[in-house]
Amino acid sequence: MELFWHRRDLRVADNVGLAAATGTGEEGADGGPAAPVFVFDPDVLDHASDVRVRRLLDGLAALRDDYRERGSDLLVARGDPEAVLPRLAAALDADRVVWNRDYSGLARERDAGVRRALDAVDVEREAHHDAVLHDPDAIRTNAGDPYSVYSYYWKKWTDRTKDDPAPAPTAHGLADADRLADAASALDALDMADGAVTDGGVGWLPSPADLGFAEPDAEVGPAGTAAARDRLDDFLDEAVFAYEAERDYPAREATSRLSAFLKYGEIGVREAYAATEEAMAEAESDARPDDAPEQVEEFQQQLAWREFYAQVLFHNPEVVTENYKAYEEGIAWRDDPDEIAAWKRGETGYPIVDAGMRQLREEAFMHNRVRMIVASFLTKDLLADWRHGYDHFRDKLADHDTANDNGGWQWAASTGTDAQPYFRIFNPMTQGERYDPEAEYITEYVPELRGLDADLIHEWHELSPTQRANAAPDYPAPIVDHSERREEALAMYKRARGEDPDE
Repeated sequence: MELFWHRRDLRVADNVGLAAATGTGEEGADGGPAAPVFVFDPDVLDHASDVRVRRLLDGLAALRDDYRERGSDLLVARGDPEAVLPRLAAALDADRVVWNRDYSGLARERDAGVRRALDAVDVEREAHHDAVLHDPDAIRTNAGDPYSVYSYYWKKWTDRTKDDPAPAPTAHGLADADRLADAASALDALDMADGAVTDGGVGWLPSPADLGFAEPDAEVGPAGTAAARDRLDDFLDEAVFAYEAERDYPAREATSRLSAFLKYGEIGVREAYAATEEAMAEAESDARPDDAPEQVEEFQQQLAWREFYAQVLFHNPEVVTENYKAYEEGIAWRDDPDEIAAWKRGETGYPIVDAGMRQLREEAFMHNRVRMIVASFLTKDLLADWRHGYDHFRDKLADHDTANDNGGWQWAASTGTDAQPYFRIFNPMTQGERYDPEAEYITEYVPELRGLDADLIHEWHELSPTQRANAAPDYPAPIVDHSERREEALAMYKRARGEDPDE
């Protein structure tokens, strides 16, 4: 018997560790039958949120269904993995515990503790590279250092051979449902005195309330491998061939919306990349425009960005709370609590910013271009520390990924690796006019502005109080003057750099 420990890999197909545990990996590999297990770790739940717990539970339900279709099931427990896994391995007479590596600081500490616990009871363990196409330590500069500039990283990333998707396990490689049912009694038999397991069983899934969370107000979207594949197929059918040209327009269905599926590992990154290679082959055919290959490559670059930020976090775990780029004098953030609260509510009086923040509240998602706009507004119009924004996104996004979100926020704040220069400050009105010219996205999420001409919406900051009251009395005036705050931001960053702000 093998024990396969699921974490951020809620799928049975293209799962490298599961393939190894079930003996369906490389030819001649040992393994199987494997008992799949998921453990609700209290330390991980301490960093969770209502929307992510709901999204996780939906993904686990889909995974459980996938196992049941194969005559197996998912064993679920709640407790400290260092205590749960060794005792569960003993109760099931498992020879080995297998999992896929995770690269965040918290995950690496947890996994080190599990390794020590398994070693202490002489249970074999095995970890596999699975979450990204290239291990965070695999692509380095010619001098042997981790990359801090994406364009150089991309050149090596794109030249590296990509592994084929891992094979899905057969029913033969999985512990059958009857055998797993016996594991339920094994769970009950574990010593509960030290809190090793507080709940669990075959096919058991808690409610959010059981885990100390509320049902979110936001719709978290579909979950599971079938939904991920449907979304990927729809995107690669047509939208990918205009991706670079269309992706910045939030009112258009031009992006993949795969972020949550990749975050929870409901689709394998090798499977996703292989599908883009098929799209590339079509793009290079006479049936597509001449620029189609560049459009597909732009999407592949998004997969590379994901891995670039993963290796930044891997080598610099402190960036979760600290600036990657040091400023000589430190940045004196303004951090006005009323302004930050208005930003969170989507009541800044800047329509594209407010539309993004309200989409986040309603859908636990935000379009990527709008993420950049609202991040720039928080850090360079409100002069607020990027950590306020990162924490809010971590709480509200269903697709929150520590590496990607941290990288994005520090990019916007000009504190991160390969970040935008401090003097590049988005004009929120220009951004709205350029990327939502007809105000379709804005009026979808800001109902107070529906029925107004798009030009009037994009000129909101220039209107008089009387004009605003006549046009949309329930929508607020701008809480700050962008031009004034832009000059303040430039001075703030210059002082942080040890420069004279007047020069």
